[in-house]
Amino acid sequence: MSTFRLWAPDAKTVSLVVADSAGDATHEMSAGRGGWWWVNVPSAKHGTDYAYVLDGRGDELPDPRSAWQPSGVHGRSRLVDHATFTWTDANWRGIALAGSVLYELHVGTFTPEGTFDAAIGKLDHLAELGIDAVELLPVNAFPGSHGWGYDGVGLCAVHEPYGGPDGLKRFVDAAHARGIGVVMDVVYNHLGPDGNYLAQFGPYFTDRYITPWGPAVNLDAPGSDEVRSFIVDSALSWLRDYHCDGLRLDAVHAFQDSRALHLLEEISEAVHRLGAQLRRPLFAVAESDLNDPRLVSAPEAGGYGLDGQWCDDAHHALWAALSGERQGYYVDFGSIATLAQALTKGFVHDGGYSTFRGRSHGRPMPPTTPAYRFVTFLQNHDQIGNRAVGDRSSVLLSDGLLRIGAALLLTSALTPMLFMGEEWGAHTPWQYFTDHTAPGLGDAVREGRRAEFAAHGWGPEDVPDPQDPATFERSRLDWSEPTRPGHAGLLDWHRRLIALRRRLPALTDPAWSSVGCTFDEDARWLVVRRGDVAIVANLAGERQAVPLDGVPFDAPAASAPGFTYMPGRVELDGESVVITRLLPPEPSAS
Repeated sequence: MSTFRLWAPDAKTVSLVVADSAGDATHEMSAGRGGWWWVNVPSAKHGTDYAYVLDGRGDELPDPRSAWQPSGVHGRSRLVDHATFTWTDANWRGIALAGSVLYELHVGTFTPEGTFDAAIGKLDHLAELGIDAVELLPVNAFPGSHGWGYDGVGLCAVHEPYGGPDGLKRFVDAAHARGIGVVMDVVYNHLGPDGNYLAQFGPYFTDRYITPWGPAVNLDAPGSDEVRSFIVDSALSWLRDYHCDGLRLDAVHAFQDSRALHLLEEISEAVHRLGAQLRRPLFAVAESDLNDPRLVSAPEAGGYGLDGQWCDDAHHALWAALSGERQGYYVDFGSIATLAQALTKGFVHDGGYSTFRGRSHGRPMPPTTPAYRFVTFLQNHDQIGNRAVGDRSSVLLSDGLLRIGAALLLTSALTPMLFMGEEWGAHTPWQYFTDHTAPGLGDAVREGRRAEFAAHGWGPEDVPDPQDPATFERSRLDWSEPTRPGHAGLLDWHRRLIALRRRLPALTDPAWSSVGCTFDEDARWLVVRRGDVAIVANLAGERQAVPLDGVPFDAPAASAPGFTYMPGRVELDGESVVITRLLPPEPSAS
């Protein structure tokens, strides 16, 4: 027997349509407290298709809490009994954010097939690379067959073209078998327009606030108790039912929540309670551009208690220093001094003036906050895909600068994350692609994309059409690249750096006090001290000697041969980096 429950507070009648061997059967649901409706259906079980009809209108609607949409976001829902899947990860004890190296992965373009099962075939590659956890771009149900996933509408359902609920479970189970955790990217700040039926069920949205996507998700208006419960239940389902290890919360600065208990704190508390119940660490990391320490501060200190947040400042500082780009938000970055600040403090905008914003921005992160709470990157889906043609750093930077970027990222005190293919310098672009089926929506997205980049001098013919299947196809990884000259060497460099991060305790020390930087802006060199380890980077084009406070005795990694080290300095080629260990200082005479 299955009990169906639906929150539809404004409905006068609710009918449940259930498919069975004799055809469709309609069951009238009973009204309960708080706008909830329910009915027991003895014949319904795992695999049964169903839909709802409100007030006799005749249009079937999918279940807002559906875990399975086999016919897409407009079709009927299908019951899932999570107990029917046989897991083999009973001995998996989870993975902590601290000390981990993350890897952002888009299921649809990670392999030629674009499925969970095909991605399983590449997990050994990630294990050999040294990845601790993969971060999946959103896999909840979205319209069409392919897309980034950020216009999803089924917050609890798994995208069917990827493999549906069991496909995701097979992937997580296989990842755990290789010692790799799985982080799920979830989007609760908005829903896509195509297939979004939530407003027909209840006050899921409010016109109190207007967002770039229309009316805001209702987090503080009447009826918001159930909306918030819906979001928290969705978040927990990825961790409980699919055995994921963490969540990445998309663009939380877009949450409009005036309540005393902020939704972020509510999610954080629920995630940690579930972790205690399951006896394995679970974590939640937020994407935010507010530079607000409250996200990762403890609730008793007035914070939201999240485990981490994305640190765009560190990315911007690293990318601008390597690439020389200064347009848009990069106008506030580019100097080596700014890069040093990002590596030693996390936030660059910590209350000072932001030229890009035309105002002051952010506030300082308390120095007692562990540095691992900042997740940063040289590339990610936004920083590549939101460029006009989706060009990667591997086609914009020299091999030497790529290796410097990898070294500064993977030896930093922050939690590093790679974007799929970055480890071998993939040359395939990662472009913005969609598969909208709603009339006029594809045209609107196409024209909006072209208008956005026209302001930066791009002609409409230069901006890939998101709706063109070729845009999606171009974005698939080419798995023949890792064995080719150049690519293979860069892949080996990333493997060595990650192995070094695991081997040398100084490289995972989360204390900001363990990080120090010296640099010369004009000569374009930077030395990052991590305890007894020094990362010596020469960003200039010519060979030079870089002064070093200490006596190097070992160089466990170097991006290019021909370097020399001696007391007080390291000499190395242009656009190269040397990681060296230093002798402890002489004890002072008594």
